[in-house]
Amino acid sequence: MVRSTKGRIASIAATAVLIGVPACSAPGDGGSDSDAGASLAVGIAYEPETLSPLLGYGKDGSSKIFDGLLTQNADLELKPALATTLPDVSEDGLTYTYTLRDGVTFSDGAPLTADDVVFTYETILDPKTNNPSREELDAIESVRAKDDHTVVFRLKYRYAPFAGRTVLPIVPEHAADGQDVNTGSFNTKPIGTGPYVLTGWTKGEKLTFKANPDYWGGAPKVKKLTLAIVADDDVRATRLRSGDLDAAILPPHLAGTFKKDTSRKVFAAESADYRAVTLPQGGKVTGDRAVRRALDIAVDRQAIVDSVLDGAGHPAAGPLPATSPYHADGTQRDRDPRRAREILDQAGWKRGSDGIRTKDGTRASFTLWYFSGDKLRQDHALAYASDAKKVGVEVKVQAGTREVVRPRLDRDAMLMGNGNPVDPDYDLYGLLHSSLAGNGWNNMARYDNATVDKALDAARRTADDTERRAAYTEVQRALVEDPGYTFLTLIDHMYVVNDGWSGVTTRVEPHDHGLAGPWWNVEDWKPRA
Repeated sequence: MVRSTKGRIASIAATAVLIGVPACSAPGDGGSDSDAGASLAVGIAYEPETLSPLLGYGKDGSSKIFDGLLTQNADLELKPALATTLPDVSEDGLTYTYTLRDGVTFSDGAPLTADDVVFTYETILDPKTNNPSREELDAIESVRAKDDHTVVFRLKYRYAPFAGRTVLPIVPEHAADGQDVNTGSFNTKPIGTGPYVLTGWTKGEKLTFKANPDYWGGAPKVKKLTLAIVADDDVRATRLRSGDLDAAILPPHLAGTFKKDTSRKVFAAESADYRAVTLPQGGKVTGDRAVRRALDIAVDRQAIVDSVLDGAGHPAAGPLPATSPYHADGTQRDRDPRRAREILDQAGWKRGSDGIRTKDGTRASFTLWYFSGDKLRQDHALAYASDAKKVGVEVKVQAGTREVVRPRLDRDAMLMGNGNPVDPDYDLYGLLHSSLAGNGWNNMARYDNATVDKALDAARRTADDTERRAAYTEVQRALVEDPGYTFLTLIDHMYVVNDGWSGVTTRVEPHDHGLAGPWWNVEDWKPRA
């Protein structure tokens, strides 16, 4: 909760954490601070594009190099980090005041001051900075240093989940200023206040870290850390099995193969992470709302959960899980291929001799991309294509790298993932608002619905929870009538970890490519005696 002159008001945190590996050495036998050899090797699927928070890295609290003003606990509740307490909030909800901890230094020894906080937020808000998540800070009117240890944010409008945005990592002005924010050396050689310090980055292979001995929260017991970039799920499992990795995120069918291994533990973390198909409104076929509506009810979501996820997940009735307090009842998508065919027939899509429909000379066919090596997305895509074909729509499944896929999203579909358990605004605004269409990885479907835009704006500008629930209900109901995506499943994240550490646990996770996980609090882990 956040303190205010009115009393305590509800707030929500943002998400996740970093960590990783190769060159694996076994955890030390003891738990003393002198055990410099204790290391952890974690295999993840995706590599960060930058290590600068100014360009979006760790924006949800997912970096161990940096800290934010606030962080979150195991229950995703906000707690102080670089700030001494949760913020003081003015009666009108427009002013947030933070007091910084004494004695915090960056890893180069320079002291943290309020000017570093101001520099971080003002640089991100500068239109010249290529930060695709800038809109998340749209509510900020100004940020100023009242003194060396006091930071004051003034908002343009009351923004209910603002406190959770201040988990954003703080950058040292002295190290990051004076260079091109988009291309400068800070992007690959960062300096922060966090529990770990970057020691190397071999692009496409690994990032290596060492524990920060002067960390304000206490030096971590895991002394060496490496982030292994292993895009292929099968390769990640093989490296884990061989001992080259200490831990990894794996799809359910591969994680299950480790359940009888007494030297490792398998963890299943509940998540808000969904898989969905983008259906670009500019596409010749997907631009037809009738096609999007038909596909929405043609797919067998439960079958995907059972076969692709081995039961480790749930059918997705939209972008919000049924456990969310903002989930709208009555928006589930029941499979109805007969009705899907009727919708296509009525819209003028007629079956050809090969079973695929055409309309005005246009074949009901489009390409669906997934990231190479991601078997979970591949299997989702193939299942979706199979169900689409049964109602006369041809979906051509294609693998590609992020660099190949991204420029095609204005016309081709993609098997995407997203989701955040903290607040609906943290996912839905970037996913659906028309002002963000094609902005980086935001609104990949180029979705444009005036009713949805208005509801999203209303939901983020009020602190009244009843009004927010009504707005998000309107969004979800609009997605039933005018889907821009086919939401398929909500995934339980599966991890395998060597059983050599105490303090290992999970929490409800976002979609973040495996950076969250049982190692969300790795700085608190201890080798088992």
